[in-house]
Amino acid sequence: MIGHDDFVMGALLEEGLIDTAAVEKARAYALEHGSRPGEGLVALRLIDARTLALVRAQVYECAYVDLNAFNVRFGNSSLLPRPIAESLRAFPLFVCGEVATVGMADPMDLKAVDQLRSILKVDVDPVLCEPAALSNLIERAYALAAGTTPRTEQAEAQGGDQTTGKEPIVAAVNQIIAQGLDLGASDIHIGPDEHELHLRYRVDGTLVGVQGPPVDAHGGIIQRLKVMADLDLTQSRRPQDGKFRFSHQGRDVDVRLSLIPTVCGENAVMRLLSSAASIRGFPELGFPAEQTARFETIIEQPHGMVLVTGPTGSGKTTTLYTALKRLNTADVNIMTIEDPVEIRMPRIRQVQANPAIGMTFASALRSILRQDPDIVFVGEIRDEETARISIQAALTGHLVLSSLHTNDAAGAVPRLRDLGCPAFAINAALLSVIAQRLVRKVCPDCAKPARPESSLLRRFGLEDDPSGLVRGAGCARCSGQGLRGRLGIYEMLEMTPAVRAAVDRGASGVELLNVAVNDGLVTMAQDGVRKARMGLTTLEEVARVVTVLGEETPEARVAA
Repeated sequence: MIGHDDFVMGALLEEGLIDTAAVEKARAYALEHGSRPGEGLVALRLIDARTLALVRAQVYECAYVDLNAFNVRFGNSSLLPRPIAESLRAFPLFVCGEVATVGMADPMDLKAVDQLRSILKVDVDPVLCEPAALSNLIERAYALAAGTTPRTEQAEAQGGDQTTGKEPIVAAVNQIIAQGLDLGASDIHIGPDEHELHLRYRVDGTLVGVQGPPVDAHGGIIQRLKVMADLDLTQSRRPQDGKFRFSHQGRDVDVRLSLIPTVCGENAVMRLLSSAASIRGFPELGFPAEQTARFETIIEQPHGMVLVTGPTGSGKTTTLYTALKRLNTADVNIMTIEDPVEIRMPRIRQVQANPAIGMTFASALRSILRQDPDIVFVGEIRDEETARISIQAALTGHLVLSSLHTNDAAGAVPRLRDLGCPAFAINAALLSVIAQRLVRKVCPDCAKPARPESSLLRRFGLEDDPSGLVRGAGCARCSGQGLRGRLGIYEMLEMTPAVRAAVDRGASGVELLNVAVNDGLVTMAQDGVRKARMGLTTLEEVARVVTVLGEETPEARVAA
């Protein structure tokens, strides 16, 4: 008897999606691994899972459900025992009246459909789902829907060695962190209200709420996180901070945990720290080609200071680590002082600031300069002492990389003056300042031409020629947002003779910016508009993060 997958293979061949050689390879794989030929095609990367699922649905004459496009209620896990869901590869997606729509890897398995009908006690409408996505849904739903038990609470209070990884709370915490990594989140927020536990992920700079565990699991989750971060299990009335390492799909990730008591219980925020392997190159960050070449030349100077400016969350640390990775060779000694150390890099001596024991940026920097460094990375210049020591280091034969909180590149100069650095020292030490913001990228799967509002076009001088502008319509790949991923927009202040002369005469940040623009500086707004016209982001995103040259800034309006 011909199996269902034989019809699927025939359809794939007929549509030209695979050839006979692929069929033979898939059959051999299936025979060796005890699977089906279709799964062999996916495992061998001869076809993607979504295409296979769509063709299967067509052959089976049944509906296909993309699980990424629906917010399936995890509470439906209570309708079907987990062993049955896993063995039948099925999960009740929706229940409406006397009909349950059940996602299945094989909706043609009539025995499984009959078994589901008898367990659910309603009529079953089977739909086809991608097997991997379905397995992921089953794992996540049963882990996050599980509440804590007294035995689990006792085991957690005694320590992590008591756990096997299969207890409900352990599984829930593992699933929460794993989902964050799968989503590419930078932070995970677990916040209790009186009757609900909120689980949110910061993805591309925006908090996204998802289904989480029940509120009665909150205590167990917090205890488990404390065990993992080696925190005080008995303390719940003061903030605590810790760190642990989490393994997911062969990847080790450092997680920084912050706990703070609220009126409804302890609020937890986890920062998922990037690894050195995730640091790529300047072009991948969004640096324009000409700016990349100039900046790479600047950071290869033997001494001087390079600053990256912008608000919190604008990607300054990533830019600086990208520079460090490029400079990190065996013949240079690189030392850092950071709070916290976010990315561990081989060969680089990284020092964690700890003001509680007197290890401030300034005191650590003095000690670092006695360690014969070639390159010094100061995580952030926050005070006068750190600013002066950093300038002195740049003037005495060291390359210093650091960050400042200013609105634009030119604003770094008056900020250094405010921190007690004289103009002559700034001119002698400073090589370049990069200012940056992060904008969300248009989803390439649903991008279409767009014309923004006239006021926005007028603001950027595009009312006569809005060509190239796009907007995402929203699709399953971007969760309906029309935006997916982020890239930087930049401006680079170079210390030209005209800029140095302006620094000498005590020019303000606005005056310095005007001088730099006359010398060829491309502002962040101009870089953003260029990227919007390339279809990489939207004009609305650019307007959200930058001020157009000549526009009154929010700070100026407040001062007035």
